[in-house]
Amino acid sequence: MEDCPNILIVVATYNEIENLPPLFERLTSLLPQSKILVIDDGSPDGTGRWCDETRRTCPQLEVIHRSGKLGLGSATLLGLQYGLDHEFELVATMDADFSHDPESLLDLIKRLNENANFGVAIGSRYIKGGRIEGWPMFRRIVSRTVNAYARLMLRVPSKDNSGAFRVYRRSALKSIDLSTVRSQGYGYLEEVLWRLRKVGVRFVECPIVFKDRERGSSKTDLKTGFAVFWQITQMGLGWWK
Repeated sequence: MEDCPNILIVVATYNEIENLPPLFERLTSLLPQSKILVIDDGSPDGTGRWCDETRRTCPQLEVIHRSGKLGLGSATLLGLQYGLDHEFELVATMDADFSHDPESLLDLIKRLNENANFGVAIGSRYIKGGRIEGWPMFRRIVSRTVNAYARLMLRVPSKDNSGAFRVYRRSALKSIDLSTVRSQGYGYLEEVLWRLRKVGVRFVECPIVFKDRERGSSKTDLKTGFAVFWQITQMGLGWWK
């Protein structure tokens, strides 16, 4: 991709050995100058081992091993901090399971390149041109409800606040203290946007097609959804600083 600043792509994994190798191949083809950071939570299926073997011959890959399932939020925040510490201009986050089309990552980067006033580009399922494929109706309703609630309670302008497909500008990440983010699970998605909005960072949404994973199993459940609702409530009521 032309005119692409140095970019770090953060992928948090747990049991993604079926998905990660083809995803890595696709990302390195699309963005050959990027750095791909995998944060693996002790996957028993060999995901971490594959990373160690691959990085011996491919310096484009970096891996951080963690001792167990410590949460998507803490993994992603670790990746964002890594991006700051290593002075990447852009830090992207995406799922490992091809729910996020690697091709769409180019669109997110392009939007930030086109307008320096935007600090975050969000891959959005809920604006014109965006959609979800493969989800049952109940899961769609829950997701829509969470996003509408976040928009109301947190006063964020974006319509998709619970999606992990994003590109952050370095200056935006530097404007907040990542160590103050309290959510360790999926609630970090809303919390990061909430904290960025409070310091005046502007968002731009780009439509994406979100496809439910074909291989492996989902890590979300109803309990996770209730936890996110409660965290949004605490932020919206000013109980979190």
